[in-house]
Amino acid sequence: MARATFENNAWIPEEQGSGVITTVQAQSAVEALARKEPMSTDVKNFPRHGDVDIESIAKGAAYGEDTAAADSVTLTARKFGKAVRIAEEDIEDSKNVDIVNTKKESWASSYAKFIDNATLAVTAAANGGTVPFDSVYRVLSQAGYNGYTAGANLIATAGAVEYADLDAVLTKVEGGDYYDEANIVVIAHPSFKSSLRTMEDGAGRLIFQDRDNAGVERLFGLPIRWSNGAKTSATATKAPGGAGGVAGTAGNPLLIVANKQHLILGVRSGPESVLIDGRDGLSALTDETILKMRARRGFAVGVPQAMAALEVTTA
Repeated sequence: MARATFENNAWIPEEQGSGVITTVQAQSAVEALARKEPMSTDVKNFPRHGDVDIESIAKGAAYGEDTAAADSVTLTARKFGKAVRIAEEDIEDSKNVDIVNTKKESWASSYAKFIDNATLAVTAAANGGTVPFDSVYRVLSQAGYNGYTAGANLIATAGAVEYADLDAVLTKVEGGDYYDEANIVVIAHPSFKSSLRTMEDGAGRLIFQDRDNAGVERLFGLPIRWSNGAKTSATATKAPGGAGGVAGTAGNPLLIVANKQHLILGVRSGPESVLIDGRDGLSALTDETILKMRARRGFAVGVPQAMAALEVTTA
């Protein structure tokens, strides 16, 4: 009697501590730092944070009512994935190499760079395809919420990064209503390292500190994470540096200072994978096992005033 079996066709979420999760957390600044919002559907709306007013009320006086217009942030889940064909012979013959997990971790590395680029540095407007979200860079370059002026928190510098450039980008955030030191983080492209290692403040103190006992690097005392995706590109990519990810061949490096509560990452599912056996369906014609990997994510900026970016226009 014919029957359908599903044992090999279920999407299996990666467990905490797996090689895939470890790789994503290590290489994606956004996955590691952003505020996570669970998504039970592909679209989620929730109220924008931080704009309810307050006042002093005299004894016996009536409470004044907040008049701010109701507003919300929308997260739309997009799917990021890939399928890999693995010859059955390679799986059987490679007794000392876990090919499946090696492929999964390789995908995780690409995903980490891709999701950072998509959320931080893509210059074009979201189209649901090659540009999954409006990135931080895009939001800061356009007029927006609560009277934000296009480009107001986007600072450009040509050539070597100087102390004044870093001070200017921090001042944009520190002088705003959304500064909260406990939640302020810095995300930068690794090309900034050479400028920061020896830079001093006016008192001759190094502004960059190497990893402390908790493994955290700091800039002006704020935690800093490095991201290969923090480089401008027209569409989302794992290699915004250009072909092969060669540094300096394309795109402008970014250093972003942000209240991480306003970097909102929607989590619909994944990272997860499914393994389709080489003896099943059309795969049986070629003796190839198919490994599919994916993650579904949404992203939005809470308010543009909660962050600022330094763009190096001449790498």
